[in-house]
Amino acid sequence: MATPKRRILCTEDDPDTRELVLLVLTAAGFYVKCADTAAEAIALAKSESFDLYLVDNWMPGLTGPELTRKLREFDLKTPILFYSAAAFESDKEDARLAGAQGYLVKPVGFSELASEVGRLIAESRLPTPSPRQNNSLGLSPLP
Repeated sequence: MATPKRRILCTEDDPDTRELVLLVLTAAGFYVKCADTAAEAIALAKSESFDLYLVDNWMPGLTGPELTRKLREFDLKTPILFYSAAAFESDKEDARLAGAQGYLVKPVGFSELASEVGRLIAESRLPTPSPRQNNSLGLSPLP
């Protein structure tokens, strides 16, 4: 039985970049659905299930962090990866504070994009430790 393809929602307003992301991630074995506006992305995210949201920082209507906060209002689990030309540390921090798990600065190699998408999806599927288990901060488990 074949493994189902992981579903990616790509929000990108530039048609050339959108097509490139679609080609690269499809070739890497992902199913990609594209939205060219934040409003369309929110509607798709509410009506369909995705394994990762790929978000641009600069779009008409809402910024990437604003879109991320809107997605987090109804979806706390699906990882969000920014793929943007906005390269300042403040851009990356804004994305992280809004709820994103990753940030890649355009341009990036095709294999790096596909690898980061796969990594974030895999990490999101790991079981979350219970409060009684040791955590990544090295704290002792609760009695």
